Amino acid sequence: MARLAGRRALFAVPVLLVVTFGVFAIAAASPFDPVKAYAGTAALGADQQTLDRLRENLGVDRPFAARWWHWLTSALTGDLGHSSVMRQPVAQVIGERLVWSALLCAVAFAAAVLVGTVLGVLAARRPGSLVDRTVTSLAYTLEAAPVFWIALLAIWLFALQWDVLPAGGLTDTGSEQVTPGQVTSHLLLPAGVLAVSQLPWFTLYVRQGVGDALAEDPVRGARARGLSEGTVLLGHALRSGLLPVLTLIGSRVPELITGALLVESVFSWPGIAAATVEAATAVDFPLLAALTTLATAAVLAGNLLADLLYGLFDPRVKLSDM
Repeated sequence: MARLAGRRALFAVPVLLVVTFGVFAIAAASPFDPVKAYAGTAALGADQQTLDRLRENLGVDRPFAARWWHWLTSALTGDLGHSSVMRQPVAQVIGERLVWSALLCAVAFAAAVLVGTVLGVLAARRPGSLVDRTVTSLAYTLEAAPVFWIALLAIWLFALQWDVLPAGGLTDTGSEQVTPGQVTSHLLLPAGVLAVSQLPWFTLYVRQGVGDALAEDPVRGARARGLSEGTVLLGHALRSGLLPVLTLIGSRVPELITGALLVESVFSWPGIAAATVEAATAVDFPLLAALTTLATAAVLAGNLLADLLYGLFDPRVKLSDM
């Protein structure tokens, strides 16, 4: 396990270098002007000399390769730079928002895996039945639905029509402190929408895996020995049928991050979505590079977790051979 993690860590180094370099290159080619974005309306009446001086102060007058190298060497010492659009150190911007994004993603991902497993098992028990057709049809429908459309529909239904959940934010309007009760009530809707956007893949994977496992000889042998249907399903078929789901965990991380950005934007959730959008439109090089590095590291960590889980739960796979 340690050797696999070490090899993946070594592989991650050049990937992160290429990703951060690409961020600076793309941002440099962007039509957005970081100086005008920083100055705001004051840039409309400023002369060229003032704009050039501000450009020099922000460090955007140098070639993007030089800016990238300066950011990289500083980041290795723990200095991620200063965000020009947020007027804060990049580490502080990420630290204030990352915990809320992590909470949203963790709750949504856990709910998607749990509900997807239950629905997949129910559909796989009797292939072709009404339950199976209903679950698979619903899964394919949700698979094609954009996450922002689901979010807007959820706001219209639960917040505007039924008025049972708040439409957005982290706390109630006018609240001066963050309480667990307010966070929970405001988390239900965005986490539910994000979970629904991830639900179809887990449902279909579990359905296929459990359905194939029920047709295997070991499961048929368990039934022949007189074991109950629940024991056969949960103790034999489900254990084997969940193995393909482990590989799905890593592949869903990029979609989870993308969906979280959209959900946070729709529900005004105080995560990293707003910072990402503002950093992109303002060409905030340090913040863009840090957020992209964070997202890339999350994807690589998800892939590593999927491989480790597969090696631990599948006796046919040896971690030493991976």
